Amino acid sequence: MRISNKALRDVAIHWNEARGQRRMPGWSDISPRAIARHLPLIWSWKYDALADVFIGRLAGEEIVQAFGENLRGKTGEEFFKNRGGEVLLARHRRVVTEPAIYHGQGAVFAHARRIVMGERIILPLAEDGEEGDGILGVTIYNFTDAGDDGGTSREDYAAEKGEFIPL
Repeated sequence: MRISNKALRDVAIHWNEARGQRRMPGWSDISPRAIARHLPLIWSWKYDALADVFIGRLAGEEIVQAFGENLRGKTGEEFFKNRGGEVLLARHRRVVTEPAIYHGQGAVFAHARRIVMGERIILPLAEDGEEGDGILGVTIYNFTDAGDDGGTSREDYAAEKGEFIPL
């Protein structure tokens, strides 16, 4: 995995340090102070394995601006409706259940007639260090015009090239 963006690298390094000898850190192990300058780019979801549902935990200012709404308290299905939800939630589910680290580059999302190019990482979280119960993500993006058709399709998200690194 080759993370090109410094903000993504900084958060990944903090995540790795926070986990210590465990497979994954818990949400409570993540120090906002350690990653403070990157908080506008950070987002997180809690994962309820029994219900197989993601619930929004945190979205930084730049993430809220990109989507035009906050994910906090919403289910993944609600938040990603008409935004390529099936693809995104499958990716999130794989990160938290496998568990694995995800790194992707390319069209990170399409929204409001804009294709958003960038880079992202998704890191699994587990309060017990073993069973995934959430994810922590960082997305760096740049807006470009998508043309008159706009919208979001499966192909938009498929254009993101990513890899999963099992833990």
